[in-house]
Amino acid sequence: MAETVKAPAPDEAQAATAIARIREMSTDLRGCAILGADGRVLAATGEAERWGPAANEFLAAADAARDEPAARVHVATADGEAFALRESGLAMVAVANRFTLASLMLFDMRATLRDLAAGRVDGASA
Repeated sequence: MAETVKAPAPDEAQAATAIARIREMSTDLRGCAILGADGRVLAATGEAERWGPAANEFLAAADAARDEPAARVHVATADGEAFALRESGLAMVAVANRFTLASLMLFDMRATLRDLAAGRVDGASA
């Protein structure tokens, strides 16, 4: 039986690299933040102090709607779209242009968080 080796929690520099990667992949992305398991912003496209409360409140509102943690969230408005995704003990909240293809945005977010959690922030496969 193979042993499972858990990668150490990502640091702020690794999270910043992951943010740069998703910005390259997702041209409709306006901004995003990656949160650790404790809700602390590890990296963001803008000021972490502004992203932290908003991201945590967005996730909390989604959680309250179902009485359980939401794995993924998508809200579309006339001004744009908001997404949240939890994966591998991390969370990402993102804001995108209106009419963004939700399935692709969530796929990119999931891939980014999985790679970050596994220590593959440069996009290399394990």
